[in-house]
Amino acid sequence: MLTRSQIALMISTVLLAACNPSAPNNPPSASAPAASSAPAAASAATQVAQSASDITPASPKSVDIRKDDIGGDFTLTDGDGKPFTLSSLKGKVVVLAFGFTNCPDVCPTELFSYSEALQKLGEQAKDVKVVFVSVDPDRDTPDLIGRYAKQFNKEFIGLTDTNKGADIAVIKQQYRIVSAKTEIKSDTLYNVDHTSGAYLIDKNGETAIFEPYGAESEQIAEDIKKLLAE
Repeated sequence: MLTRSQIALMISTVLLAACNPSAPNNPPSASAPAASSAPAAASAATQVAQSASDITPASPKSVDIRKDDIGGDFTLTDGDGKPFTLSSLKGKVVVLAFGFTNCPDVCPTELFSYSEALQKLGEQAKDVKVVFVSVDPDRDTPDLIGRYAKQFNKEFIGLTDTNKGADIAVIKQQYRIVSAKTEIKSDTLYNVDHTSGAYLIDKNGETAIFEPYGAESEQIAEDIKKLLAE
């Protein structure tokens, strides 16, 4: 088990992770702004995931963060334009990830891995929910984020902020998420560097495990099983 100082170091190294899995250990090097639609990005997820696996030497280990002050309840807008509260998923294990629909590779790779993890869970997958929160509410409308998430798995939940960015600003503090616009060419054409990885939230709604970017689906599935058994 990693020490708290190692946990802090791991989390800090993924902050502002650029959308470029080819250099996971290097400083952020933002990819060009993506102009593809949600379906187009999702259709490329398999190739992106395969490419990432070819260059990733080993799956980084997950970290138990139950003793850290990370997480909390929140309400955002789902793909149907309705308020969705995280605490409504109590009783299930939640995979909580942050990103944006124009992300060229990191987000599709991660979401593909979470979908694979659910497949490995079999019947237990019914007790797990994957929630993908947009850090780009200026472009990610409820309909877009909802459709994007479901391209990877029909049970995935996409959420966005319809409160002019005020809600996601608070949530980013709760979960120690950092994001920043880069390569800004216009109000609608830019990239976003953001924290990668995902949090596993236990059945009581407590943030329990951090899965770093590059974690293999087998590892994620095993960690989920441990939380389901608690």
